[in-house]
Amino acid sequence: MNFKESICWLYSFKKYGSKLGLERISYLIKQLGNPQNTIKVIHVTGTNGKGSVCKFIGSILLKAGYNVGVYVSPHLQRFSERIIVNNEEISEGDVVLLVEKIKPVVDDMIKQNNTPTFFEVVTAMAFQFFSDCTVDFAVVEVGLGGRFDATNVVNPLVSVITNISLEHTNYLGEDIKSIAFEKAGIIKENAPVITAVKNDARDVIKKIAKEKNAHTIVINSNHWRRLSNNINYQEFLIQGAFNDYTVKTTLLGEYQGENIALALSTIEQLQMNGVYLTDDDVLEGISTTLNPGRIEIISKKPTVLLDGAHNPVGMKMLRKTLEEDFEYNRLVLLIGILKDKNIQKMLSTIAPISDIIIVTKSNNVRACEPEVLKNTVEKVGYKKDLFIDDSIPNAIEHAKSVTKEDDIICISGSLFTVGEARSYLVSLSKQIRRG
Repeated sequence: MNFKESICWLYSFKKYGSKLGLERISYLIKQLGNPQNTIKVIHVTGTNGKGSVCKFIGSILLKAGYNVGVYVSPHLQRFSERIIVNNEEISEGDVVLLVEKIKPVVDDMIKQNNTPTFFEVVTAMAFQFFSDCTVDFAVVEVGLGGRFDATNVVNPLVSVITNISLEHTNYLGEDIKSIAFEKAGIIKENAPVITAVKNDARDVIKKIAKEKNAHTIVINSNHWRRLSNNINYQEFLIQGAFNDYTVKTTLLGEYQGENIALALSTIEQLQMNGVYLTDDDVLEGISTTLNPGRIEIISKKPTVLLDGAHNPVGMKMLRKTLEEDFEYNRLVLLIGILKDKNIQKMLSTIAPISDIIIVTKSNNVRACEPEVLKNTVEKVGYKKDLFIDDSIPNAIEHAKSVTKEDDIICISGSLFTVGEARSYLVSLSKQIRRG
């Protein structure tokens, strides 16, 4: 198989959607020799901020000289973004080798009417790759929930639960307590838990952690404070267990203070367990962390901002960031949302501060039709300019045509929308440079 054939084979499992449960992934990794058991794992779940927390932790460990694997999902532009070792995406050749190794096992599962999902196959590949690379640590992001997520076959050094709000209610439950219970499924015996959850969710997390004899550290607003910010970077004062840290990050949005505090607390737990890390490792690791598609300025004059806000809480944080951290004349919102999201709540949050809205759709099969988005925008009371474009490139060109230098174009609604937009905008900038 070549790389293109390998990717096509992997994506053929997309049609099976999400099927929670550990039976298939357990069988799959057992046939591979349980590679996850050779890895020291930091396991991260939550509603928002998981990816940023993973990237911060991974970057700090890398600066300290460790071999570090990071597994995140979904990807923005390339499949290889999901599996990273020492800040380098998995190569096409390694993808092919892994597919060739795992395919006979999967073929056998299919014959037994036990077909795994896309995420299960890719998770097994990530564990195998990290084991093959003999990483010192792997930072693993949960795909969906926690308890029955395919990643939950690991025995982590530390479990991290960022925050919890209503999401994937058809899988995880209709209320915060039910969702917290599912997320808390990553908590393991005697493994410390770092969390920023609040109220009822915190009570659930602490109860389950106590049952597992897992020490819990709760991060709240007292643990971090933003000192300064501009469109290039921001500074935070983070209160740690050992001392206070003044850190600088190029990741924008005040909420990153909470993500950094979670990452720092995780690092301190590793230090307490004998992992050697210096304050300089922490500071340099945070300052060099990148996470494309999250409050990312991709170009200027006009400012084009990408943010993968894909649920009501994410959209609320995006609005807060736009209102508090950016100066502009008009906001041109280009938005595409998946149909299984709380579309009305997301649009009712961001529409009131928008001067022009362009609704569109990504190529993802779950993408909501633009006509439905348009009707919902009108339903939430939006009275200004509203347009439909059937593709993201068309929507971007439309946005640019109605935007002046002191305006801002914000592209959001899902990571799939942002990923396609980023690919298009990067290709445009390359064409301009070649020209």
